[in-house]
Amino acid sequence: MRYINELKEGARIQDIYLCKYKQSAVTKNGKHYDNVILQDKTGQIDAKIWDPNSDAIAEFEVLDYIYVAGTVSSFNGQLQASLKQVRKADPGEYIPADYLPMTKKNTKAMYQELLSFAGSVTNPYLSRLLKDFFVEDKEFISSFAKHSAAKTVHHSFVGGLLEHTLSVTRLAAFFADNYPAINRDLLIAAALLHDIGKTKELSFFPMNEYTDDGQLLGHIMIGAEMIHDKAQKIEGFPELLETELKHCILSHHGEYEFGSPKKPALIEAIALNFADNADAKLETMTEALEYGTNEDWLGFNRFFDSNLRRT
Repeated sequence: MRYINELKEGARIQDIYLCKYKQSAVTKNGKHYDNVILQDKTGQIDAKIWDPNSDAIAEFEVLDYIYVAGTVSSFNGQLQASLKQVRKADPGEYIPADYLPMTKKNTKAMYQELLSFAGSVTNPYLSRLLKDFFVEDKEFISSFAKHSAAKTVHHSFVGGLLEHTLSVTRLAAFFADNYPAINRDLLIAAALLHDIGKTKELSFFPMNEYTDDGQLLGHIMIGAEMIHDKAQKIEGFPELLETELKHCILSHHGEYEFGSPKKPALIEAIALNFADNADAKLETMTEALEYGTNEDWLGFNRFFDSNLRRT
């Protein structure tokens, strides 16, 4: 098959993709069309069906594997497909694993490095808490390793949560080594746990959509609750230590407008916010460079509020 990351402006497509999203819409002139997002393991591409009532467009739904034919163009710096033919694919025509975006890194090696960071925490209560999550809770481990770190913005692929968490923890360790005022054990524990709520905020692939808890509570609140529930089962876990750890989780987005219910008040919380923000933004930029057009200028990106350019 021809993967989405191989598509270029002007290309013709005749292949099978997963329908990740579908919604009917109407132009300013009153003409009906369909917005569709096609997905394979290399990424996604926006698509339009300008004549959904055509005989060449068969009925299909979200999460169907569909054969499509059409052309690729560029709109606002992003590739977009115009679909002229669509039909549901038969089971024997595709391999489901080709349609799940996956981390390009070795998940076993990443998890072992994550465990080495957890093992470096010397505080007995934080060490026990990390073991309860990352060593003994098999259901959590399985979910954590398979989850994405976001719906669309960054690390939105299988293994993305693991990859993001490890990157944030590496940065946190760098900060701890260079700023003696930082409590390394607290910061490393917070980095490892900062996004655990995403295991309940987002559903598994291929959906990767917000759950009811995700919509109503969000991963920051969910993560703080998960930490509280585990800490309460550890005899003698200091109340202040639990509060400091939860504060790091609750403030790791840095600003109220970015979803944090609290702003950082501890040096460890500030360091965690910087580490999380740095990895999120650099990965977002990396993905924009990888999946954008081949032109020097990539176009306006709303997450950076800027027109982006290749170096």
